[in-house]
Amino acid sequence: MNTWRNRIDRRNFLRAAAAFAATSSLGACRGEQDAVVGEQTEDRYVATTVFRNGLILPVDAGFTEQQALAVRGSRILAIGSEDAVLSAAGSNAKIVDLAGRIILPGFIEPHMHFALMAGIGHFPDIGPFKYPTFDAALQALREISAQTPPDHWVTARQFDPILLEPVRDLTIRELDEVAPDHPVWILNASGHIAYVNSRALKLAGITANAAAPAGGEYGRFEDGTPNGILYGPDAHLPVLLLNQEVAERFRTGFVDAGIAVGELSASLGITTLCDQAAGGLAGNQDLTLYRQMMNSGRMKTRLRASLFDQQAADWEEAGIRFGDGDDMFRIVNWKMVTDGSNQGFTGRQREPYVNSDSVGLFYIEPEELKEKVRLRTSQGWPLALHGNGDAAIDSILDAMEAAQAAGIDVTSLRCRIEHCSILHDDQIERIAALKMGPSFLINHVHYWGHVMRDRVFGPEKVQLLDRCRAVEDAGITWTIHTDAPVSPLGCLHKIRVAVARDLWKEPETVLAPQEKVSVEAAIRAVTTNAAWQCHSEDVIGSLESGKLADLVILDADPRKVEPTAISDINVSETWLDGVKVYG
Repeated sequence: MNTWRNRIDRRNFLRAAAAFAATSSLGACRGEQDAVVGEQTEDRYVATTVFRNGLILPVDAGFTEQQALAVRGSRILAIGSEDAVLSAAGSNAKIVDLAGRIILPGFIEPHMHFALMAGIGHFPDIGPFKYPTFDAALQALREISAQTPPDHWVTARQFDPILLEPVRDLTIRELDEVAPDHPVWILNASGHIAYVNSRALKLAGITANAAAPAGGEYGRFEDGTPNGILYGPDAHLPVLLLNQEVAERFRTGFVDAGIAVGELSASLGITTLCDQAAGGLAGNQDLTLYRQMMNSGRMKTRLRASLFDQQAADWEEAGIRFGDGDDMFRIVNWKMVTDGSNQGFTGRQREPYVNSDSVGLFYIEPEELKEKVRLRTSQGWPLALHGNGDAAIDSILDAMEAAQAAGIDVTSLRCRIEHCSILHDDQIERIAALKMGPSFLINHVHYWGHVMRDRVFGPEKVQLLDRCRAVEDAGITWTIHTDAPVSPLGCLHKIRVAVARDLWKEPETVLAPQEKVSVEAAIRAVTTNAAWQCHSEDVIGSLESGKLADLVILDADPRKVEPTAISDINVSETWLDGVKVYG
């Protein structure tokens, strides 16, 4: 690890020297449409490309519109009027005719689960978008089982009973019937719940007398025997890792699978992904595999990583620090998960769920969270704190304020609240005072909005779901994410939902219309704001001279179409480091 860090430090020195050379020779602005040029001395003989005959949206402070963009090597050379950019680029520049297309900064996905997508993305999808009824999902499992050799694991993902008709959980009764000759592990779409059969319970040693791990629960029938529903990653991931085929994939196939995730992302205009549970499956081995992906030269997206708190011993033994890495792969946060998922009824609430006595789960009890937050913020770690329910968010804010009262400058760390699903006005005020940034799982509105209203929160409390406009008005830097594989990757769809707040099952219904935001605000949430939350705004997130040349070219301007059509806009090309990686 020390060798890796030393190599990165040398790279950072070279980049700093190059940035100084660029900024020290900035061309003077010659009016609003003129080019902002940074002469990149170290790249003067590298190929230069000029994009013209379209619209450039740099996502700057004024959300200006520019005529042309020049890229030299891996960096943006100039942006502004066509004449000024062509002059800066020189006579040998290659010209790309946009033919009316739109250039934006490459999209940034600030919260997804890279290891989970690469590690189990090949599991069959039995989710409600493919199988809208319980019986259809069960039949799909029966067919998967019939094609699986005896004693091998039957696995699947995306099962989500709350979106099915009728709403019904999988238990050992159904799973033992469809897969009598196999151990079974099925992941809920939320990622917080898994369903296993009797053979898997036996392999894991989960009996009637077994105590659940801290922060998790074993579902039980009325007589107390385990029913095969495992609540919380601490309860279900140890069972998954008994599957030797999954373990073997990490040894032999993970790098190629991760590169495929990068290719998918590039096709969606995404140039940076932020893994919000690095090490969750294999500890420090995850980071080793990530470095192998980058070293292959085949990775089509950058990667930012938040270290999963459950693997703290690994990170401390390896001596990993905030900021370790380079522009392709960097460590940017320390991740803690305080509660579960609202659609799985495990997000921790102030009041019980609709028609229920349950208030969900604390994965980390509030007093323990205070100590964890104090420790990591005192070490200089920006925190990414998962909080779905309003009580969980209360505990996060209490812990941050306790750290501040202990003399730690938490306001300088850019700590985040992940999902931040249910948010009250008093909590927004506290977030602003702490200079924290919420990141909303905005697809909760589109795909789950109707069940959040009818089965989870009720029509009044659901108005507090994903309050983008409220935090925007409060001057808070916020982002939107997919939590992939919880919901599908895609930034144009996220922009559409933040602007339209329309429902998948009820296309004419708008959920909490007072929380709609402008297209410009939603674009910032997946570009400049996301770069800021990922501690990378110096190199990505906007199109500025000297920044890395990450761009997406769209066939239409998201501001000029109906909000619900934004997700239908075609991604024409994606460029990373000045190289076209898609299109």
